[in-house]
Amino acid sequence: MIGVAAIEVGRVCVKIRGREAGRKCVIVDIIDENFVYVTGPKSLSGVKRREVNVDHIEPTDKKVDIRKGATDEEVLEAVRASGLESFMKERAKVTSKELLYVKTLKSIAR
Repeated sequence: MIGVAAIEVGRVCVKIRGREAGRKCVIVDIIDENFVYVTGPKSLSGVKRREVNVDHIEPTDKKVDIRKGATDEEVLEAVRASGLESFMKERAKVTSKELLYVKTLKSIAR
């Protein structure tokens, strides 16, 4: 499991809740310990730039090199430069069993 330290600008995550569940996104800014700004960008993975609760995303081991507050165009360029474009387009399947497992691990880590 990736710890809380993995919540950093440029980290690629999978949304595990809401209408965009299973889609990948990139953290572009950290608001506080509970909320971050993410983007897909929408043209690539279908995730709009928005504020999300950190409990609604699952960090991956992948990271792109962007600055804090990067625009969608800058994120798209960084994703392409990292060779993660096809990875970002793929949807991850999020089952209720996996969601329960992730929630359990997060509650244990706190």
